[in-house]
Amino acid sequence: MKHGILLHEPDDDVGIAVEDLKAGSAVSAVTLEGKPVGALRLVTDVPLGHKVALRDLARGKDVIEYGRVIGVASQAAARGAHVHTHNLETKRWKA
Repeated sequence: MKHGILLHEPDDDVGIAVEDLKAGSAVSAVTLEGKPVGALRLVTDVPLGHKVALRDLARGKDVIEYGRVIGVASQAAARGAHVHTHNLETKRWKA
């Protein structure tokens, strides 16, 4: 199985697609240091550089990347789904 997802921290909710990923594909995830984190099957296509849900994300859940909250799930996202502006709202510039 190929490594298709890169994580900044092992406990992140999302990882980054290192190539265009197709729905139905099985891919593994590794940390920046190359430590295996697990594998999953994609439920949607995920373009290169976009986020992939590594676990089910309920609507309203804080989403962790880089070991910190980067936003909130504006819609539920299943494990293996594309996570982007259609289902993730940033918290960076909110008061």
